Amino acid sequence: MTTQPEIMRNHWWWRPGWSVGRRFYTWHLTFEGQDDVHRLAAEYRSALASLGEDILTPIPDRWLHLTMQGIGFVGETKEQDVDAIVDAAHSRLSAIPAFDVQIGPEVLDPEAVLLHVHPDSPVRSVRNAIRDAIGDVLDEVPEKAEGFTPHVSVAYSAGDGPVEPIAQILTGLDLRPAQARISSAELIVIHRDNQMYEWETFAKVSLG
Repeated sequence: MTTQPEIMRNHWWWRPGWSVGRRFYTWHLTFEGQDDVHRLAAEYRSALASLGEDILTPIPDRWLHLTMQGIGFVGETKEQDVDAIVDAAHSRLSAIPAFDVQIGPEVLDPEAVLLHVHPDSPVRSVRNAIRDAIGDVLDEVPEKAEGFTPHVSVAYSAGDGPVEPIAQILTGLDLRPAQARISSAELIVIHRDNQMYEWETFAKVSLG
């Protein structure tokens, strides 16, 4: 663990524009069938389970993800534009070969237990290609290009409170990082109605 916040904050506060029932188009990298990623996430869930879900919300294997790039809310974004972005993404992502990354070790963030992703340059290349695909269709690309740090969260802070109980457990861990193969990006329709990021896949686009 390389950093430690002073206090934990509840991750599940409602960000501007979000509410129960709202859905959002966004690009993620997901980890279906990535057994080593699931192995590491399970080890973190086991290690942190004694804290209880009122302190940390563990993320099941199904909902593990690497956040990439949003487009906009359903109902505010034209579906024909979304389809056109997917078409543009097929063209742009076909120029990027599949690659391997290492996930972990952990960093404690004020709202989550994060696993950094290394090397991060191929992930950034995928995100840049997705942003270019969005720019091919929309006049303005949502979200900032800068400030992106590739990571996979394994648990979210479920409330405001002291950092020490979580930090103490993490300090005693020495878990082997996971290896993952990144061969596609997914455009998903996501919600957070149940204090979890859950989604349906709109399109899956393979890398070259």
